Amino acid sequence: MKRFINNALQEWKASSRRKPLILRGPRQVGKTYSVVEFGRMNFEQGLAVVDLERNRSWHRVFQGDLSPQQILADLEILLNSRIVPGKTLLFLDEIQSCPRAILALRYFLEECPELHVVAAGSLLEFALQDVSFPVGRVQFMEMNPMSFAEFLWAIRREEAAKVVLSSPSAQPEAIHQLLLEELRRYFFVGGMPESVAAYAQTRSFQDSFWVQAEIAEAYRQDFSKYAPHADKRCLDAVFSAVARSVGQQIKFSRLAEGFSNPTIKKAFELLCQARVIRKVPAANPSGLPLGVSASLKKFKALVVDIGLMQHLCAMPVDVEYARSDLLSIYEGAMAEQFVGQEMAFSQDELCYWAREARGSSAEVDYLAAVAGRICPVEVKSGAAGRLRSLHLLLQTYPNCPEGLVFSTAPFLRLPEQRLAFIPLYYAYSAAGEGPS
Repeated sequence: MKRFINNALQEWKASSRRKPLILRGPRQVGKTYSVVEFGRMNFEQGLAVVDLERNRSWHRVFQGDLSPQQILADLEILLNSRIVPGKTLLFLDEIQSCPRAILALRYFLEECPELHVVAAGSLLEFALQDVSFPVGRVQFMEMNPMSFAEFLWAIRREEAAKVVLSSPSAQPEAIHQLLLEELRRYFFVGGMPESVAAYAQTRSFQDSFWVQAEIAEAYRQDFSKYAPHADKRCLDAVFSAVARSVGQQIKFSRLAEGFSNPTIKKAFELLCQARVIRKVPAANPSGLPLGVSASLKKFKALVVDIGLMQHLCAMPVDVEYARSDLLSIYEGAMAEQFVGQEMAFSQDELCYWAREARGSSAEVDYLAAVAGRICPVEVKSGAAGRLRSLHLLLQTYPNCPEGLVFSTAPFLRLPEQRLAFIPLYYAYSAAGEGPS
């Protein structure tokens, strides 16, 4: 599958300041597949794959003094193949299962810098708690589920993907409607590669739903790996409750009945660490970085993937899929999840705005850092005059040049109101560069 990560890996390979790379992300977003394909296509002698979860006896290779020369010599015997610096990609997969291998990365940089090393893993934050991490000796890269554009590539809609990745602009009505219909399908298939592959092969939603159920169960099986850090039953309850709460301010007491707030809070934080949910704090749009003003007490949350969201919510698919407006599906929560998921590709800090005045309910869905400026983002249908919270924010913070309103309406700019109405399918490109 064609993925954005491919270009990022190419840039890493060509960089004169290259360091060993750790590819992070939740399970089953395609980390292993992407690295293997990258190695096969870009290295003269291919790649050497060391799966540290499947081959736990190989952990002994990293138990000595972590000499890169000795490690490579041992791995060549185990793999029965040569590892040639500059010609072979060394891929340490599921590295979280062997913390000593994480430590070894610093020595590859210091003593064998010409060797290309990529490590990938899930639940890495838990493994890093037990080792002295090689700060400054490695690079990180984040991998997410497939974006809408990557979904279009997978189903052979290359020309449609070109439109989605271009600067937002008015499209002919036929193209506008086609993209909205493809986006409707993406809402339910989601971006987990196996789910997308199942749908691309058969065009059956049911096939993708079966995959989503398997992935959700695999995530729940992972919850046991968080023990003794949290109650597994509470983790399961919070995982599903967050999916049902997208677009709403999180109240711990509402996420898991029968558990104390401290227990729920610990479960929520662990799921954030595992990257299966994402915290979206309220922040002040007066300046960058947004994280400086991020609230510790007021926040919303997203789940890792919109397809898994609809599975976890147990939506009546026949009812929700048939709704005429994408903004009305699951009372607008799926559209808000989609925009946040697309924005995550370009936004280091995903935040929203909630007015701090007592008794005020004014709230704007997201804040986006675009070209060094802060743009408020609303996911809403309706005329500009009904966007009271967005108008209030723009009036209060003149440093925000323009508000972005994502909806199913055609592209339209209203400079006199500092607003741009942008079709939902442009969420990735608009959050990255802003409307042209």
